[in-house]
Amino acid sequence: MNKRKVCVAVSGLNNIDSPGPGIPVIRALKESAEFDVRIIGLSYENLEPGLYMHDLVDKSYSIPLPSSGMDSLLQRLAYIHSIEKLDMIIPNFDAELHSFIKLGSRLKTEFGIATFMPDLETFESRHKSVLFEFGEKNGVIVPKAKMIYTPNEIYKVGQELGYPLVVKGKYYDASIAATPEQAVNYFHKISNKWGLPIILQEFVSGNEVNVTAIGDGNGNCIGAVPMRKLYITDKGKAWAGISLLDEELIDITNRVIGNSKWRGGCELEFIKTKENKYYLLEMNPRFPAWVYLAVGCGQNHPEALVKMALGLEQKPFESYESGKLFVRYSFDQIVSLSEYEKISTLGEL
Repeated sequence: MNKRKVCVAVSGLNNIDSPGPGIPVIRALKESAEFDVRIIGLSYENLEPGLYMHDLVDKSYSIPLPSSGMDSLLQRLAYIHSIEKLDMIIPNFDAELHSFIKLGSRLKTEFGIATFMPDLETFESRHKSVLFEFGEKNGVIVPKAKMIYTPNEIYKVGQELGYPLVVKGKYYDASIAATPEQAVNYFHKISNKWGLPIILQEFVSGNEVNVTAIGDGNGNCIGAVPMRKLYITDKGKAWAGISLLDEELIDITNRVIGNSKWRGGCELEFIKTKENKYYLLEMNPRFPAWVYLAVGCGQNHPEALVKMALGLEQKPFESYESGKLFVRYSFDQIVSLSEYEKISTLGEL
């Protein structure tokens, strides 16, 4: 079968101890049965390892940070498109999604570049700060949480939620505080890195189980694979995990995707208590860094995303293999100084 050639730009190339989803998404696309994919890497920093993985990334370009504004991002994407003729962009960082969602229609109408993301209202509805309301709306239990802007608020909220409690950044990072003093310390540490607000969340004890899923935007869950973490780093990231056969978790995921009419990839993070209750901790609005496990289980979610973005039919996956493990590893990649200088000075590699 002759594969259709497509050019896809992918961000999230920071394959480090807290890895981005970009490299796993690229690996999935390179293994597509239907597409011959040329990968264009989009980077924010010159030492993102994906820049130098030439077996996976065909060419890379630096792009401006989200704080630079949408105009500068659009200008840069227009320049990249003039050279590469992009068919699609898959953004993989929470902090950049707002800009890409707002630019989505212009990318399509002005340049013919497809994306496949939720609309802004749906995207905002699952933010950590309003997750409790999202849970009530979509029939899933969510721990109580409060959004705060000053450390002085911690003492009152701590009395309401009790200790231990979870201190979360608006995009990333979460730490468990056993005392108000610890909570204040985590408030400053996380807000210095990710800004305000900070979310204080009720602590729920149990096993963490996550789901990588994809919705078509019309209320259909196209695919879902649950995973339980087997090895967790000090940053709370899964370094090994196993796919689970859990029909209730799949049912909950179908309900959340269906009710919210989610469009695109996502990750649902749950705590399963001893009483077998599932609490939704977060809904991340993009593929997780472990999405390649889904490919290993028989569901290529990134490929499905590209198909739907290009208007091709994608039927829901009917099954997946449970009992499959992923084990993450790191290795030293040797890079010539000239390559680093090229991406640093020219913004291209």
